[in-house]
Amino acid sequence: MGARKRISAEQRKEAQKTMYFAKLRNVPTSPRKMRLVADMIRGMEAFRALGVLKFSNKEASARLEKLLRSAISNWEQKNERKAESGELYVTSICVDSAAMLKRMRPAPQGRGYRVRKRSNHVTLFVDTKNDNQN
Repeated sequence: MGARKRISAEQRKEAQKTMYFAKLRNVPTSPRKMRLVADMIRGMEAFRALGVLKFSNKEASARLEKLLRSAISNWEQKNERKAESGELYVTSICVDSAAMLKRMRPAPQGRGYRVRKRSNHVTLFVDTKNDNQN
C-alpha cells in the first residue's frame, strides 16, 4: 500500500471512531418500500423512532427496528454508558439498491416476462443532538 493511500485510510478509520452507525446489507425488499419506512423515522429521536417502527404494519419496519437497536447499542458501546431517552437522534438513514435477481416468468404464446427481484442496503447513523448542531 502506498503512503498516500495508507494516510487516507488512517484518516478514514479515525473519522469512523466518532461515528455511530449500523449497516444492514442485502435485504430482500425493494428499495422503494424500504425508503417509505426510512422516511418515517429520519431525524426523529431514537426511542420515539423505535415506537413508530414497532407499531408500523410494514414488513420493512421490523428490519429497521432491529437495525436501529443495533445502532443504539453501538453508540452505547463506544461511549461506555447507557443511552437516555431524548438524547439520541437518527441523524441520517440511507437506503441504496443492492444486487438484483433476474428471473423469467412464463407468459402467453411462449414468451417470458422478466421479473426483477430487488434488494437493498441500509445505513443508519445515530448521534446526540448537540453534536449535530456543530
